Formats: sequence, C-alpha cells, structure tokens
Amino acid sequence: MSNQSKSNQARPRRSVLYMPGSNPRALEKAKGLAADSLILDLEDAVAVDAKSEARRLVAEAIKAGGYGKRELIIRVNGLDTPWGRDDIKAASEAGPDAILLPKVESAAMVKEAEDLLVENGAPKTTTLWCMMETPRGILRAEEIADSSLRLGGFVMGTNDLVKDLQARHTPMRLPILTSLSMCVLAARAAGIAVIDGTFTDLNDDEGLVASCQQGVELGFDGKTLLHPKQLAAANEAFAPSAAEVEHAHAIIAAFEAAEAEGKGVALLDGKLVENLHVEVAKSLIAQAEMIKELEA
Repeated sequence: MSNQSKSNQARPRRSVLYMPGSNPRALEKAKGLAADSLILDLEDAVAVDAKSEARRLVAEAIKAGGYGKRELIIRVNGLDTPWGRDDIKAASEAGPDAILLPKVESAAMVKEAEDLLVENGAPKTTTLWCMMETPRGILRAEEIADSSLRLGGFVMGTNDLVKDLQARHTPMRLPILTSLSMCVLAARAAGIAVIDGTFTDLNDDEGLVASCQQGVELGFDGKTLLHPKQLAAANEAFAPSAAEVEHAHAIIAAFEAAEAEGKGVALLDGKLVENLHVEVAKSLIAQAEMIKELEA
C-alpha cells in the first residue's frame, strides 16, 4: 500500500523541534519560533509525576491554537505504559496534525494505535507517525511504513538506537548509517516523510551544520531539534538555496526549449538535461515556494 497521494507529505519539515509538554512557557514560546514542525512531547521530556498535567496542557494548547501554519505533532507514551492510552485519547480529541508513537516495532503496534484514534474520534486529518529507534523496529521498517494509509512519517530516534546497538556516537554516524538508510528507503518506497535524529551537543555549531548536511545528503526531509538555537542551521540546510532555485528554473527553460525543437534531451552548461531532472527541478521550486509561504 502506498501513501504517495497524501497531500501533507509535501509540506516543509526542515526543522522539527521537540517541546516539553509539561512546560507551559515553552508551549507558549513555540508559537513564535521559526520551526516548521513542533513535537509537543509527553514521553521522554516529561517526568513520571508530571505526565497527567502535561497531557492536559498539550491538549489545551492544541485546542487554543495560535501556532500559525506550524505542523503540530504530539508524542505520546507507549501503549505498554500506564499513560499511553490516555495520551492517545486526549490527543485524538485535541486533533493535532499528527500523533507520534515511540519505539514502534511492528505493523501491529501501528494498527492498535490507529484503532484507538478511530475509537476516540480523531479527525481524519490527524496522521500517525512512528519513532524508529530500536533494532527490531529498523529491521521491520518496510513492514511499518506500509502498515496504514494513516501513516504520515518516520522520526529517527538515534540516541536510543545507538544505546540498543551498543554502538558509539561518532561525527559521521557510521555505526548507524545502515539504520538511517533503511528507514529512508522504506519511507520513500511508501511515500511518507522521514525526519533525521537529533544532534545533542548544543555548543557544537559546526557539528550541527555537518550533521544537517549529512541528513540532506542521505535524503531526509528535515531534522529533529532539541533547542531553538538549532533552528537556523536546520532551516538553511534543508531548504533550497537561491542558486539552486535559479538553476532549477534554468533546467526547466532549457528542457522546454529543446522540446519545442522536437528534442527529448537538452544541454545546459555542458550537462545533459532529461525529464527526470525537470521533475526534480519542479519539486525544488515548489518546496521553495512553500517555505516562503510558511515563513510569511
């Protein structure tokens, strides 16, 4: 089953910022931040004794609105915890853009969550997203990606993944490169979004830029972030540059000129231009336009 027809997959997700659901000031501050998407977190960022209050605060924040065109995602606790089902009930009633499930390891886990969304009256526009952060989850990436027409995307949980693999955090992330690429492959095959994991050193600006660039090269749509100070780097890395947009227009113009002469390929700056290059160019221009609209 393919999710290619989902219109929400095309939206910009350069920067996906985690916000602790138990912090009212953070939830309010998020309304003015330059993030494409916000993950209002009920899981890792919330202490056990604050889970119920965080659930109430996040649901109220979603219902109250004021976040503009930012995509709103609620990360719930796992269904095997004491809070997961209540989280999904509250999130379904609040109606965010998406509900993010932690530690997904099978299609059955997605189906169980989907049934709860339906049972609790979640809007049809609320999609399900999956944290990909365990070895078993990575090995079943294709199965999970194809598990539901309601599935909107993958979010890489690279810290948990490194821990479970008994691997190491390295600048080039070679220990988890296979896992990252498997999830990109599965997501692209299913037509869903895929977001890179966090960069945890808030004082290493150069490292953050390099990690964002690697994410772009691997094919991710954007990057999850831990602090607003990381937003600018992700927004710049995952957006088409002015030069790229200009070149995209040149590709389209060159190909159209060649077609007018009855040719199937064009030559631009000594390089062949075929239909696939035109498709990429049009997609890049559309992305740049959507970013401009979002930032307005």
